[in-house]
Amino acid sequence: MSTVEKQGTSLKKGRLGVLGIVFFVVAASAPLVGMTGAVPVAMLAGNGAGTPGTYLAVGIILLVFSVGYTAMSHKVTNAGAFFAYVGKGLGKNMGVGSAFVSIVGYITIQLAIYGFFGAIMAGQIGALGFVLPWYVWALLAWVLVTGLSLLKVDVGARILGVLMILEILSLLVVAVAILANGGPEGWNLGASFAPDAVLAGGIAGGAGIAFAFAFASFIGFEATAIYGEESKDPKKTVRRATYWAIGIITVLFAVVSFAMVTGMGANGIFDQVAERSAVDGVPLADPAAVIFSLAGEYVGPWLPQVMGWLVITSLFAGLLAFQNAAGRYFFAMGRGGVLPAAFARTNKAGAPTAGVILTSIIAGIVIIIFAIANLDPILNLFYWMSGITVIAIVLVEILVSIAVIVYFIKNTGANVWQGKIAPILAIIGLAFGEFLLMSRFNLLAGTVADGVDPSLPESAWALSPLGWFLVLLPFIALVVGIVVGALNKKENANLTKDILG
Repeated sequence: MSTVEKQGTSLKKGRLGVLGIVFFVVAASAPLVGMTGAVPVAMLAGNGAGTPGTYLAVGIILLVFSVGYTAMSHKVTNAGAFFAYVGKGLGKNMGVGSAFVSIVGYITIQLAIYGFFGAIMAGQIGALGFVLPWYVWALLAWVLVTGLSLLKVDVGARILGVLMILEILSLLVVAVAILANGGPEGWNLGASFAPDAVLAGGIAGGAGIAFAFAFASFIGFEATAIYGEESKDPKKTVRRATYWAIGIITVLFAVVSFAMVTGMGANGIFDQVAERSAVDGVPLADPAAVIFSLAGEYVGPWLPQVMGWLVITSLFAGLLAFQNAAGRYFFAMGRGGVLPAAFARTNKAGAPTAGVILTSIIAGIVIIIFAIANLDPILNLFYWMSGITVIAIVLVEILVSIAVIVYFIKNTGANVWQGKIAPILAIIGLAFGEFLLMSRFNLLAGTVADGVDPSLPESAWALSPLGWFLVLLPFIALVVGIVVGALNKKENANLTKDILG
């Protein structure tokens, strides 16, 4: 094969170091968006002051998952990491099934962010007198994201890095200011991190709701291995980037949410969150107002204004990160023979052209459909799609953990902790999280059955017909993928190389 051909069918190597991958992954988790959206809901509808401990617990579960995940990265370097990992341990058909689920996850989270981005931009710019509907802003972002994704991946990493640093700095400034002040009651570590505080309200109630939102806030960290082919030293870079990414996200959410609890007072947390987030007496109508009001109170009125714009850059960073992730999944499936060979080609910059374009086409069509149907960009596009995403990604993480165990039973290369104990613990923790996510999907996505209050413990699994379809979509994708894998009899040397090894 000629050099030109090789360059046209492989991603550019050596583009990314640990920091570059961490930028992509932490940007994808959009911490400022999580702080303005998920954390206030987890506090008020969940376990109140115990929310910081919930984020810490979920971070630990995902660190345990990463032990086996990164051990597998030493054996497989592939742009469709989950696809290859599951296939390596559980066979080609299951690998293809997991790839379908992963694509559902990454495309739906990007769609969710387009909805959020369009709504926030319409509000921010509209306040300045320049009124445009949400879908216009979403489509403008769509054009920019598509263009940047076709450039060199390290260009995107630098942009994400700058945006992420500003975003994290704004959160840390608020946290430091509040913690230095001590708030109305002073620090109360026990109220936020003691086991009984974390489990307040019960698994079927408040604690379960908080865990569901915490798992949702970590989506994106698992993308570290996707960039393995483009990293400078895949075996070392992926492992380090994964631990750094999870560590940063965990510490950031735990510390900043603890600062929020401190700033409002642990004993009055429910009343405070309800009051600060209310619009016309409706709690959580504006969840971002919780941290914005704390920023204004403890730092100054200038910071909420800055953070309002940084939410937009955080959302844009997430769009770019997930566009890259989805495009590389399509590339891996094309190279493996699951999709047409055109998906296995890259442009001169080393970007997976067909994958990027297909991702953009799907996003553009959905944005237009939601606009024509006059559906709400937040209540419908954001909540529906983000709910699907978290179920899809946790499902694939469970499959990866099973694949790690099976693979290392048959092959050497990992110790007992890496190949057996850690993956088993991860399966338990992730299955627990998946159960909570599915049972509380009516609250996550707003698809509750008629006449049911989703905040009540007894409302678990009370889904509307649409809710049941959305919650089962990742499992449908898994079955479809398995069937496609079984029917695909095409001889493909790359499929053997990428999946079966």
